[in-house]
Amino acid sequence: MSSQTKMIVQQSLNALLEDTSFIPELKDKTREKAFTSLASILSTPNHIHKSFLRIPLEDGQVVRIPAYRVQHNNALGPYKGGIRFHESVNEDEVINLASLMTLKNALHDVPFGGGKGGLVVNPRSLSEKELHLICKKYVRYFSDILGPDKDIPAPDVGSGEREMDWMMAEYKSIRPGFPYRGSFTGKSVVNGGSLGRREATGKGVYFTFRYLLYNYLNEKKNELSNSTNIYAQTIVGLENKNLKIAVQGFGNVGSVAALEAYHCSHLNNKIVAVSDRNVTLFNGEGLDIPSLLTFTTANQGDLPVSKEELEVAGVTAEILDRESVLYLEVDALILAALEDQIHKSNMLQIKAPIIVEGANAPVTSEADEFLSKKGVIIIPDILANAGGVIVSYLEWLQGRETQFYSEQEVFSQLYSKMQHTMDTILPEFFGDPFPLRQNCYIHSVMKLSTVLYRQGKLY
Repeated sequence: MSSQTKMIVQQSLNALLEDTSFIPELKDKTREKAFTSLASILSTPNHIHKSFLRIPLEDGQVVRIPAYRVQHNNALGPYKGGIRFHESVNEDEVINLASLMTLKNALHDVPFGGGKGGLVVNPRSLSEKELHLICKKYVRYFSDILGPDKDIPAPDVGSGEREMDWMMAEYKSIRPGFPYRGSFTGKSVVNGGSLGRREATGKGVYFTFRYLLYNYLNEKKNELSNSTNIYAQTIVGLENKNLKIAVQGFGNVGSVAALEAYHCSHLNNKIVAVSDRNVTLFNGEGLDIPSLLTFTTANQGDLPVSKEELEVAGVTAEILDRESVLYLEVDALILAALEDQIHKSNMLQIKAPIIVEGANAPVTSEADEFLSKKGVIIIPDILANAGGVIVSYLEWLQGRETQFYSEQEVFSQLYSKMQHTMDTILPEFFGDPFPLRQNCYIHSVMKLSTVLYRQGKLY
């Protein structure tokens, strides 16, 4: 668990320790011991599994690829979390992401625990045959700990439905006669995947922003206008404004969130900047997101990087360096790339009053504290990017029942789940001085603490 996550979990436990109405059966020294146990349980994973996959490449080389599966906590249900394919993957990162999954599922009342996987590879540098073999080897190495009622992987950075299809097929061949449909989620629809799963995270990211700036603001306008809460003043200051949004990362999450904003009829907003690993594209009057999506689909996911490519895409934009997206004068910044994008070295340059964490842990603890004190509303990862795991849960249910929902039913359940969470968290957030992240963590830790206590795991 990262120092940031560990610190916020401990702060949440400290707040609950002082609240004698929370688990009132625990008193005095017994209470202190129980909360010490909680800190230990929540700050460490149950299991860390790692191996080196032996992979023969098509050029004749044999490489050993580090592979991880971390199982953080399963008090609420089977471990659940994606498998990341990226050259920067390391053990500490996977541990932290697994702990965030535990907290995320608890926050949204999804009956899963937290897990995460990772492979230290650059999928762009590998052939389809090599990736297929890596996926099969991963399942073979970790097959004993995976399964529909044990640990259920899903896609993450660098992986998608193709990889999940391959992995489920390998699991099925290794475990003949065992239930297999729920062994992996994020699969293609023809292989038992759920309609809407690919778009779920991006749709959920934009939904949290839209719900805050439209639904909640309209409903609580008088209360927020009269509040001295610094975050209430931030949101009221954006009312009826022509909102400018920048999106860092134009992959599966960022592109979907951008498209949702482009088509949104509730808010007067426009996407003025998007970025990827190569470039930032800027247009103060708003970018043509559908045309950019058409271009990236035909060009291995990459945005246009030259005037000639912009002409091919039919898009008018200024070409900036890829980091520029973070520092623009915008009303909202959606972070949908990787972790640690806003940090101590660049936090002074951030101008957006609202940040939405579509990626996991894109704002470091120092930057989070600094920006929050300025009144910046940071919609944290465990709240904003939970759409994927919520629809993964729906996919898991559909696989068990062998009855499948329409796309409309999936999105209706997704939005209902996220709205319930927002309606639980936002009144507390605007009623006290804690940042939104702290409020979410307190709620998650409260749920986990109650369950762990009822299961007798604090003694």
